[in-house]
Parts: sequence; structure tokens; C-alpha cells
Amino acid sequence: MALPARRRLLLLLLATVPLSGCLFRSRKVENRISTAKLLTATRDELADRINSGANKIHTLNATVDIDTSVGGEVKGKITEYKQIRGYVLVRKPDMLRMIGLMPIVRNRAFDMVSDGKTFKLWIPVKNKFIVGRNDVVLPSNQPLENIRPQQIYDSLLLHQISPEDIAVLENGYEEIQDPKTHKWMQQPDYELDVIAKNGEGWYLQRKIIFNRANLEPDRQIMYDHNGYVATDTRYSDLRDYNGFKFPSVIQIWRPQEEYSIVLTMVKLQINQPLTDDQFVLQQPPGSQVVHLDQPRPPKP
Repeated sequence: MALPARRRLLLLLLATVPLSGCLFRSRKVENRISTAKLLTATRDELADRINSGANKIHTLNATVDIDTSVGGEVKGKITEYKQIRGYVLVRKPDMLRMIGLMPIVRNRAFDMVSDGKTFKLWIPVKNKFIVGRNDVVLPSNQPLENIRPQQIYDSLLLHQISPEDIAVLENGYEEIQDPKTHKWMQQPDYELDVIAKNGEGWYLQRKIIFNRANLEPDRQIMYDHNGYVATDTRYSDLRDYNGFKFPSVIQIWRPQEEYSIVLTMVKLQINQPLTDDQFVLQQPPGSQVVHLDQPRPPKP
């Protein structure tokens, strides 16, 4: 009986091709998975770590170096500003004051204070005293004019996860740099999605990413009510400050306005008493008041 045409063709190919691997080839794949010893935790254990840490810290009094840059893919360029020295005061539940000093001469470059709802900003070099709400009501095309104390406050202190919120655990990967080889590797992480509810329904409020080498949060991504990333904060170089673990470098990125602020701790005191007077900022006589929540006059 004659073999079907397809079988005859297959037999012919097998007979003519040597069995030496010509039909395939192998190549080595570089191992880019970190070999660090990883810790494990459940969703509830990670949530408890966030809530426990939030309960321990009530005030911050920090001397910091401030690095600021503006721009990105949308603008097509990045402008980096000269590093300045600054001071940051934080007192729960919502108080923040941040002072920046001019390079070299150390005159005051800006002074900003917030009570959690409204803020005041004094810029001596421009003789402007700016007031407004903490949320950006009228976004400016000047990115640094959109900086609000609440964005810094929320990055410095991770809030508790409310019992009314829904926490969902993901297993993901993060890019880390090997301290010995300096090569970038992938390391498994834990990602805790916090889902909250507002008047329009449930939405993704934030994502907290934990380093599985120590189960400490090394990144927090906060979202607006439309699901876009509002603030992306990275935490690094964890240090001990009189018994409190706290990151010594905090990188704050605002992708919608395209600006970043990096705070590097020079000195940090935690849970030291802070008075009401330390969060008072009066309008200097003769300064120009700018209300950011009011429509801006058209340019001539």
C-alpha cells in the first residue's frame, strides 16, 4: 500500500537532515533574578506593618538637602535646580512646614506652611505671598507652582489603612541594583493595593510596594480618582534614628505636572514636641498676595 504524500515527505526530510541539532539551537540566558534571601508575609501582616508604623510616628523635625527638577517626556527636556538646604516640620494629623534656603548665602528662598486644608507660601525673592487650597484647583503651566504641602506630607508619612478600605495583595517584581556587581536584577516584591470609596464609588487609592529582603515599604504610588498616578514616591537608605527606622532618601515624582523633589535627611528627630507657633506664617508687610484658587487674569 502506498504511503500518503505527507508521510512520504516527512520521512524524506528526516532522512536528509542529520540528527545533529540543525533544527534548533540553544543559547544561555543571563540570570537576572536576585538571589537575596527573601522574607514572607501575608496581606494582613503587611497591613499591620503599615498601621503599626503610622501609629509610632507623631512628629518629624528634619534638616534636609532638597533637589528639584522639572520636565520629562511631555516637555521634552528636564531642568535641574541647584541643591538647597532646608527644614521640614511635621505634626499629625495634618500640620507641615517646609523652609528652603538659598545656596551659599543661606537667605530664605521660600517658606511654606499647611494645616491640611489650606497652605501659605512666602517667596521673598519675588515678594509674593501665595495662599490656596492643598489640592490643585487651577493647575499652572509652571510646574513648581503646583507643589502643595499635602503631597510632601503624604510622602513623608504613610497613612494607616482604614478598616473601611479594601487591601489586595499582589506578588510582583522590582528592579534592584546588585551591591557587588552593580548589575540591575529582578527581585520578587509584595504589592499591597489599597482600594477606597468616595462619593462616586470604589477606586484604587494607592499601591504600597514592600522590599522582601526586609519587608519595609520602599515605594508608594498614589492615584487620583480617575485612576492616573498622582504621586510616585520611592524610599531608600533606611536608617535608625533613635530607635525609629526611617528612609534617609525620599524621592517624590509628580508625573502629571512633571516635577520631582528629592529629600535627603541631614538630621532627623522623631516625636520631639512641636508647638503651634512653629506652624504660623504671617504675610510680610508690602508683599503681593496671590490667591491660587481664583481665576488668573489673562496675559496681555
